Amino acid sequence: MPRPRKWRRVCCLPDNTDFGPLNSNGENKDFIIMTVDEYETIRLIDLEGLTQEECSIQMNIARTTVQRIYNEARIKLADSLVNGRILKIEGGDYELCHGAGKYCGRGRCCRGRREDRSGKEG
Repeated sequence: MPRPRKWRRVCCLPDNTDFGPLNSNGENKDFIIMTVDEYETIRLIDLEGLTQEECSIQMNIARTTVQRIYNEARIKLADSLVNGRILKIEGGDYELCHGAGKYCGRGRCCRGRREDRSGKEG
């Protein structure tokens, strides 16, 4: 029996979940699904500048798992950009953080930023 998948800690869900070419009429059924945890690795490593080790601590998973998720996410991003396919962010094995992680107080957790912007939890 396979080992159960570990839930990946994610700070918040993305504001926008559909991306693609501007000339798309939305009827294109040829789209790519990026999971929320793949989105989170891109956000933490590429946008926030965390190392894979720091990302693994934030997401509460092994560094090798972060590396695999990150590589899969980059392939999906490249496919969308190069081939003009619509990218949708949805699904995955994740849980939202509670703002108490190691990096949550250092500006890397978007949960606090959303609360500051809107006055409520995002």
